Amino acid sequence: MLAGLDRIPKPIAAGPEMEVLAHFCRDMTSTGSVEAGGMGPGTTAMTARGRGMHQRIQGGRWIVGTYEQDQFLLDGTFVLTWQLHWVVGWDPASGGYRATLADNYGHADVMRGRIDGDRLTFETIGDPPVRLRLVWDVTDPKQMVWRNEASTGCGPWTLVEVYRCTPM
Repeated sequence: MLAGLDRIPKPIAAGPEMEVLAHFCRDMTSTGSVEAGGMGPGTTAMTARGRGMHQRIQGGRWIVGTYEQDQFLLDGTFVLTWQLHWVVGWDPASGGYRATLADNYGHADVMRGRIDGDRLTFETIGDPPVRLRLVWDVTDPKQMVWRNEASTGCGPWTLVEVYRCTPM
């Protein structure tokens, strides 16, 4: 054996935390609504339809989610397509779930998460001007509910959007 080879850190295997997390990372379709003002002051309410696909990478250490949704005015007029790339997993160094996100608006963030029973919640780390809180609720195994909430200037959380997600 080469000298010092045994001191080189090796990748770690996925633990039971990833199986618990996978319960929330389902391939799905979604329908829902964006609140008036949810995308910024003066923005209109919208409806949306989308989908999310997931895959495990690096031996199951991380789950990658790719999401896309079309948003419409209440009269059905197409407005935009939103896209998000999400990488989520268990971070043994912090003893918690962590996620990174990047979307087609140019948003990028790192979030911390926790699981409480049938709820997975992720929040922005730190106190940036706008914080996000994402909540997955799988109380009903046939239809997950996903919420996006925001807080500006450390103010109260307000609903941005909510979706009913059906497994594919």
